[in-house]
Amino acid sequence: MDSRTGLPVVGMVGGGQLARMTHQAAISLGQSLRVLALTPDDGAALVAADVQYGDHTDLTALRTFAKGCDVVTFDHEHVPTEHIRALAGEGVKLFPPADALVHAQDKQVMRERLGALGAPSPAWRPVGSPADLAAFGDEVGWPVMLKAARGGYDGRGVWPVTDAVAAADLAETLLAGGTKLIVEERVALRRELAVQVARSPFGQVAVYPVVETVQRDGICVEVLAPAPSLPEELAVAAQQLAIDLATELGVVGLLAVELFEVADPAAPGGSRIVVNELAMRPHNSGHWTIEGARTSQFEQHLRAVLDYPMGDTSLTAPVVVMANVLGGESGGMPVDERLHHLFAAEPTARVHLYGKQVRPGRKIGHVTVLGADLDEVRGRAARAARWLRDGTGE
Repeated sequence: MDSRTGLPVVGMVGGGQLARMTHQAAISLGQSLRVLALTPDDGAALVAADVQYGDHTDLTALRTFAKGCDVVTFDHEHVPTEHIRALAGEGVKLFPPADALVHAQDKQVMRERLGALGAPSPAWRPVGSPADLAAFGDEVGWPVMLKAARGGYDGRGVWPVTDAVAAADLAETLLAGGTKLIVEERVALRRELAVQVARSPFGQVAVYPVVETVQRDGICVEVLAPAPSLPEELAVAAQQLAIDLATELGVVGLLAVELFEVADPAAPGGSRIVVNELAMRPHNSGHWTIEGARTSQFEQHLRAVLDYPMGDTSLTAPVVVMANVLGGESGGMPVDERLHHLFAAEPTARVHLYGKQVRPGRKIGHVTVLGADLDEVRGRAARAARWLRDGTGE
């Protein structure tokens, strides 16, 4: 406990935008958030009072960081599993625990467990040789999706493979470099969806409405809440799936289940859902909840890891749209001036900037707009994000 407040100290490993926004949620709860950052320029390090510096792969740095924390959690999945187990063995309370988090760290482990649980998944196979990849493609049909089992995000670590010749060259190169690989069928994708659920050590769960995530070049560019025109039967099935996975995997904190809506003439409504990936932390698909839900994903994550009762997940407006702000080309109008113009044109748009250095295509912030008409709200959010990116709403 923080002796000054009498409230818990939560440690978050990672100093990016997720820790930055978790810090904002901690303030309103009176809690002290301690952040393990790599550099003073990390987004959370720019705003949090209690910051330590160290590498998340350094067990000694993790031990030092955990001292005095009531609970330790994560803003990414890259802490080595063996380090989490070592700290837990020394009495540190870590959520999610290693046995749960490994399913978000390793896609092969995830696919094996999902199969054992009977969760809907695409056909897949581990790849130990170019021949494995070629055989899978011949079996399910080309093209297929080759994936790094560990470390991929925002389109990285995913390679569409069109034929056996391309498969042989790519797999040989990646395997020679030590990349652990799996391959999945390319599904008849209608759109991408996501659903988040929070679970406490006590076992209480709270699930958010299903959202649609719009991807471009492997990067999420906008989130629509709730997912438009999603049949209630499919929405309820997705929410129940998220609850079941959080319970079966022993998740504590936030679980984001990324889903594919797949065309299936035999299914009611002509489509079904399959699991794409899992994330066990606050997630880009849930940033809309800061203004768009009664309890934000960041506050909910803190409530969950501290075993507080869960908050209300209902929407604050009929339609919520979150648009990511991606870095544009250098030069042009300063960001401060862009904010002046944006707020004059869109006074209801809520802006979150992450304190990141700008690089083309990098997520440097997001904007959220609420309303009643999807097309109108979506257009306003997109214009706001474009204005912050390059100084024009065209």
